[in-house]
Amino acid sequence: MDCRRLLPAIAAACFLGMVVSQTTLTPAIVDTTLMENVTELTVTPVILSSTTPGCFAFNTSTCEPCAPGSQWDNNTLLCTCCSDPGLCLFPGACLPCNRGFYQSMAGQQQCLPCDRGFYTNFTGSPLCHPCPPGSSNNNTGRDSCTSCSPGFFSSQQSSTTCSPCTLGSFCNSSSCTQCQMCPGGSEALKSAAKSCTPCRPGMHKASHQTLCQICGSGSYQIHWGQESCDVCPENHYCPSPDVNPIQCPSDAFCPEGSLAPSYCMETFFRKSGDTCELAPVTIALLVIGGGVALLFIILMVLRQRKDTDGELTVARAPLLRKERPQGRYYGIPCDAEPVYAGW
Repeated sequence: MDCRRLLPAIAAACFLGMVVSQTTLTPAIVDTTLMENVTELTVTPVILSSTTPGCFAFNTSTCEPCAPGSQWDNNTLLCTCCSDPGLCLFPGACLPCNRGFYQSMAGQQQCLPCDRGFYTNFTGSPLCHPCPPGSSNNNTGRDSCTSCSPGFFSSQQSSTTCSPCTLGSFCNSSSCTQCQMCPGGSEALKSAAKSCTPCRPGMHKASHQTLCQICGSGSYQIHWGQESCDVCPENHYCPSPDVNPIQCPSDAFCPEGSLAPSYCMETFFRKSGDTCELAPVTIALLVIGGGVALLFIILMVLRQRKDTDGELTVARAPLLRKERPQGRYYGIPCDAEPVYAGW
């Protein structure tokens, strides 16, 4: 009697095994399906609701939408036997989304690729994750993001590219979220720099500056990588910012910060302590020049006085004599004084 009762159950299990073997389910899913159908064979009746060959053995009233993170599988009867695409007999029959793909809605026929700047690194993902700062992704459907190379950075999420470090900044490692400014006394002369170079002699750079600067006039710096320049000391001059100060000549002046020595005017002046004084030849020339000027003034005064006296003499004469040729007129010499006749 026990053997007769087991025969129908064994026959039904063999029949279901033949049907399921036509699908593309994994062995784990096949085993689960068989066990469920064997245990529930005497409880759940089979409803033949599809005309597709092989679908008569399934209860298609239990079809349900594929869960988010999965898609409809058109290669298995467990999904194609359902009335609408996106429905399968049970969620396990749906295909999980591959890495780099996602599906946020239920009952969808296919998964979608992640956008640029996003990724997902596991199967069955309902959403994509943004690339973290310090990385980027410029393609769709990626399962990872690429770390920024040294000299490049990305400061925001979901970056599609990494940006090069600007002049005066650097990044010496990968996955930089921002570039660092070169410290004082060093600079980065090109973009995407991985390191900084020290300032050359004759130049300097403070920590807040971008590039090295040439020392100002009257200052110098003979060392590499300095933040400031030194002022040329007194009694020295600095013709170039990258050489040591030069001793000032004995006949010249070199105050602090001198670019070149200063001399007194040659011939006419000479150095005396911290000032210039008149040379002896200059004093002699001044004396001679002063004497000549005084004599000239005296001569001009005398000439002016003589001209004034002549003008007064002419003004005092009552009658100007008229020059006449020698002879006699009317018995009177021509040079005689005129006489009033009384006519």
